[in-house]
Amino acid sequence: MRWGITLRRLLGGGSVASRERERPAVSPAGDALIAAIEAKLGYCFVDRTHLQKALVHRSHIHDIGSNRREANERLEFLGDAVLGLVVNEYLYRRYPNREEGDLTKMKSLLVCGTRLCEMAGRLDLGHHIMMSRSEAATGGRQRSSILADTMEAVIGAVYLDGGIGAAGAVIDRWLLGSAGDLISSRRALGNYKSRLQEMIQGKYKVPPRYRVLHADGPDHARVFTVEAVFNGVVLGTGGGHNKKTAEQQAARAALERLGTEPDLLDRSAP
Repeated sequence: MRWGITLRRLLGGGSVASRERERPAVSPAGDALIAAIEAKLGYCFVDRTHLQKALVHRSHIHDIGSNRREANERLEFLGDAVLGLVVNEYLYRRYPNREEGDLTKMKSLLVCGTRLCEMAGRLDLGHHIMMSRSEAATGGRQRSSILADTMEAVIGAVYLDGGIGAAGAVIDRWLLGSAGDLISSRRALGNYKSRLQEMIQGKYKVPPRYRVLHADGPDHARVFTVEAVFNGVVLGTGGGHNKKTAEQQAARAALERLGTEPDLLDRSAP
């Protein structure tokens, strides 16, 4: 993917030459940590303090009594905007015949917290985030919201250091490489509920219902189990990290069962 006009230029930011200064000194431990992340990320920072700041959670700042602006929240804000621009351009160019509504839905699949959390996990960011002991003790290093926010902050740090070209390359490598397959699979997944409803409601004028059997696991990794039900008969059961996904999987299981038991609906019809 090529990036012709940089966002930095559009906003009147600094020149490329200003980024060719010497790297600021960092502690040996910090240098080794940053180098490890750079190797996984596939980008070497000119100014490593950008990445260091991206790894500072607000709980750490509160713990040491420093200014809240030293946390990574401002970089998270910037990274969110850069991520949106890069993904929007990717979708605009790859799907020239799609309308705005479709592009918006595709974007939501690509930049959701789950995807960002997956990126952070592959980069092992959780082990490197600076946070308070209490935050870490309560599962902060595995908390999906913290990991997703930190991933956005890292993208913001790459943009500040190398411009939109560098940020675009990182996003392309870590997020967009499998975007086409993800969009295709999620679009297919999104059809299961509508297909099941059309099949049942079209004949019996009553839609299937979905009921949650149980939800297991901690808040940041909850797994829901849902049943698709028609007239008191369980047609299929599915699971997922949210109720919507679990419902889709239950509908998929119902469709598969109806494929082998075509008279099931007649047996359960009112």
